[in-house]
Amino acid sequence: MERDVIIACDFDSENRFKQFIQYFRDKKPFLKVGYQLFYATNKAFINQLIQNGYRIFLDLKLHDIPNTVRNAIKELSNLGVNFITVHASGGIKMMEAAVEATKNTNTKILAVTQLTSINQATMESELLIDRKLPDVVYHYALNALHAGTSGIVCSAQEAKYVKEKISNDLICVCPGIRMDESKNDQHRIATPKIAYKNKVDYIVVGRPITQAKNPLKAYHQYCQEFQIK
Repeated sequence: MERDVIIACDFDSENRFKQFIQYFRDKKPFLKVGYQLFYATNKAFINQLIQNGYRIFLDLKLHDIPNTVRNAIKELSNLGVNFITVHASGGIKMMEAAVEATKNTNTKILAVTQLTSINQATMESELLIDRKLPDVVYHYALNALHAGTSGIVCSAQEAKYVKEKISNDLICVCPGIRMDESKNDQHRIATPKIAYKNKVDYIVVGRPITQAKNPLKAYHQYCQEFQIK
């Protein structure tokens, strides 16, 4: 299965994005477009990126009743993006509706299990989920598999078990990747080397690349550590 580094492009305008992407010259890295940049631009911006040869992970984490999600995914999958996210906590029926909406397209649905900013204490005290956090991730991954999604978003800490015990074919996309122990607002973090060891397919890296003095050099360092040539 393909492995790659996805850059989280959390910018507040198209101009800020263009300033950043200039560092990459003719290289076309895999890009994650989340709420901020998507809402700051429009669908025409996404279309232009795709026409320019970029692969796009559209991370909008849809979570609503099945029919609403189905209709939203129909609109978004027409853009030709590679991945779109929904929340696994929306249930199997909702995830099935999302998958159904991507028929006859090349867009894949990824189910977000638990955000890497969530830890055990937060899950218990605020979400009132009293199971162990990894067990919740594994159960959501199993639901995502049953719903027909192509993969999940989880931390690199959980990816190995998902691959070995649930399905090796389930794509694991993992944010919270750092070279060191600086967590920022993340809790379940890992290094690129650990992600590779844990059979992660795609690592998502934002600020360590986008806020680096030399973003291209930082990107290449993450690729090297994740064994992408």
